Amino acid sequence: MFMKKPRHRVFDYLPRFYKPETDENERRKRRLGFTRQQKINRKKKSPIIWLLFVIGIIYIILKLKGIA
Repeated sequence: MFMKKPRHRVFDYLPRFYKPETDENERRKRRLGFTRQQKINRKKKSPIIWLLFVIGIIYIILKLKGIA
């Protein structure tokens, strides 16, 4: 409250265009076949499994209540 508030810093950035073809590390990763595990795991999950899981939970709830 008694101190002087700091000013916002000026950020002057000239964007550079990134070309993965020219990057040595990217070429090495592609040649060795490295991939991110998160992307692969997300693609494998199926909505059918979630649907069966929800149907199972609903069946258990109805069975415990004595309706089914």
